[in-house]
Amino acid sequence: MTEPTTDTIARPSPKISFVSLGCPKALVDSERIITRLRAEGYELTKSHAGADAVVVNTCGFLDSAKAESLEAIGKALGENGKVIVTGCMGAEPDAINAKYPNVFSISGPQAYESVMRAVHQAAPPAHDPFTDLVPPQGIKLTPRHYAYLKISEGCNNTCSFCIIPKLRGRLVSRSAADVLKEAEKLVQAGVKELLVISQDTSAYGVDVKYAESMWNDRSVRARFLDLSRELGSLGAWVRLHYVYPYPHVDDVIELMAEGLVLPYLDIPFQHASPRVLKAMKRPGNQDKTLERIARWREIAPDLAIRSTFIVGFPGETEEDFEMLLDWLGEAKLERVGAFKYEPVAGATSNDLGLPEVPAEEKERRYRRLMEKQQAISARILKNKVGKRLQVIIDEAGPSVASGRSKADAPEIDGKVYVASRRPLRVGDIVSVKIERSDAYDLHGIAV
Repeated sequence: MTEPTTDTIARPSPKISFVSLGCPKALVDSERIITRLRAEGYELTKSHAGADAVVVNTCGFLDSAKAESLEAIGKALGENGKVIVTGCMGAEPDAINAKYPNVFSISGPQAYESVMRAVHQAAPPAHDPFTDLVPPQGIKLTPRHYAYLKISEGCNNTCSFCIIPKLRGRLVSRSAADVLKEAEKLVQAGVKELLVISQDTSAYGVDVKYAESMWNDRSVRARFLDLSRELGSLGAWVRLHYVYPYPHVDDVIELMAEGLVLPYLDIPFQHASPRVLKAMKRPGNQDKTLERIARWREIAPDLAIRSTFIVGFPGETEEDFEMLLDWLGEAKLERVGAFKYEPVAGATSNDLGLPEVPAEEKERRYRRLMEKQQAISARILKNKVGKRLQVIIDEAGPSVASGRSKADAPEIDGKVYVASRRPLRVGDIVSVKIERSDAYDLHGIAV
């Protein structure tokens, strides 16, 4: 009998430990890297100590996020000698090298090839094309029933508090055909909800002058409205995130009224005071925005609007803050998040020459804003008691499952707790009669 040679003995697959930090856009970057790793035969492990290398996808938007990234790098280095750093903080390698000079490799966001080169150097692949299988939709870090769909990279805006354009570059839109092919594969793989994301979703296609591409034997423009309509034809829930309120957003509300796109808009308004918005380099006519919101709700009465606001921006006065509270009272947004302003290295807001708001005042304003929004949210949810809502199940339970209505995005919005006599599975979309509510969540029975 012929003894097996080293060429015929399969080498064990190298193991990679992966840490993904930051926003959903960074999560999509992680999914793309992991898909490449699995396609080349790498195994993923949760243990840094037992891995051949560790990849840390960092966030670098705020100082607190940078601190979290540095902590994750340090933890990885404490357990493993080969740590590959990528992501937004990777765009500032000096800050990483100053604290951890023995990092194996550093690259910025979307630098997939650089990450793979570093992985190859740290742990050469043992790929077997006969056994290494990657599903057509790629590897996802989200549950099977929903997925993030990134339609562009970068951003052309120049908000004074933000350094994302410096980290991720200017707007680069994917072709409509490329986005739709990915979306189609996801739906075919069982995804029930597509969460459309980018840095500026409603600017999609501006950089390529709304170029056309062929999908399913027809031409589709790289345009926010056109892409939304085509995504809505795939049979999954389509949820729109990070939508700047450009005038053409009005057209998409019609798709919501038709049921093609979820009646949900994630719009980062950031503030309501014209003076603060001007300092932020953000659109400043919030009275007009209130009129548009009213028109949107006339067209799509079930529309839910989520937004985020910054309190304590340099120069924000008590009058500015009161204006924000008054605006919230009129807008009656369904979901609101708030952040206390943090200076970010490289942001132009550092050089405006405006007085800083003391930390204790930021905290006070944050609490006041959230208390006001809690009361608004409680009233809105109370009006849903007695109604029947479609709910997608995120977590199953023996008698009570939890999920989300069309008004709720995963991780950031409220939940619907569903009592049921029949077993509910993750990914089921069920009709639920709402019986009670609290400040952020709903409770009901599957019917």
